[in-house]
Amino acid sequence: MKIGRVTGTVVSTEKLESLEGIKLLLVQPLDENMKSNGSPLVACDTVQAGTGDLVIYEGGREAAVALDNWFNPSDAAVIGIIDQIDQVGK
Repeated sequence: MKIGRVTGTVVSTEKLESLEGIKLLLVQPLDENMKSNGSPLVACDTVQAGTGDLVIYEGGREAAVALDNWFNPSDAAVIGIIDQIDQVGK
């Protein structure tokens, strides 16, 4: 699992049938210090996250399995909204 922040949404009027009805989010990956870490990515939303939310997301095949119709080409899926992070020793 990885941490990111939702920075917006992606609108696609044409997409594969397996992705119909799935909201697409623009997610900025974050490092352990909550700083940007790499390029933003498009992720399927499974938890009704919104712009500004701190989220947990998964990539690779695990992302596709997070959707109801697991036979899809998704590379990333938001699987949780973070309420709080407590870092021991910081």
